[in-house]
Amino acid sequence: MIITITGDPGSGKTSVAKILSARLDMPWKSMGDLRGRIALERGLTIDELNRLGESDPATDSAVDDLQKRLGETEDNFIIEGRLSWFFIPRSFKIYLACDPEESARRVFDARKFEAGRDDEAQYASVEETRRELERRSASDARRYERYYGLKGIDKEKFDLVIDTTTHDRPDVTVDKIIVDLKVRGFIAGDL
Repeated sequence: MIITITGDPGSGKTSVAKILSARLDMPWKSMGDLRGRIALERGLTIDELNRLGESDPATDSAVDDLQKRLGETEDNFIIEGRLSWFFIPRSFKIYLACDPEESARRVFDARKFEAGRDDEAQYASVEETRRELERRSASDARRYERYYGLKGIDKEKFDLVIDTTTHDRPDVTVDKIIVDLKVRGFIAGDL
């Protein structure tokens, strides 16, 4: 089984993937972390890399090609990335949704109070974070349409959609995922 996790910024994708990986004893891969390393190697933030990607498909193709290869050659892993569901169509697809205001608060707090991602800019406020996340999502949408013909992300294409707005505890989200996987018969009932 391959599980792909995507969703809104700040919805808990990475935290959920880490916990789910441990609970299911499956390796986990983060395309966001990989893109972040690419940005840092170029001396850019992730937002700057995304804007560059609107005219240079190479900023996306390395990560996207890796996802395709993984989906074709490996099994039994969890992968977290904005388009992982698209590049690995035979996966169990999870979408984590979150209200934009809550997303911005979480991203701002993570960068301000925790060891956030080094490729993230240090935003001055939650409002600035929200504006930048909107720009990031718009940049993603432009690139996805230009390079892959995707006009937005249709949540109907996902096996499971969870709105994490009202809770920021990734373990609660993981519990919901585990229950769904059990009900569908993907995992044994003793987890």
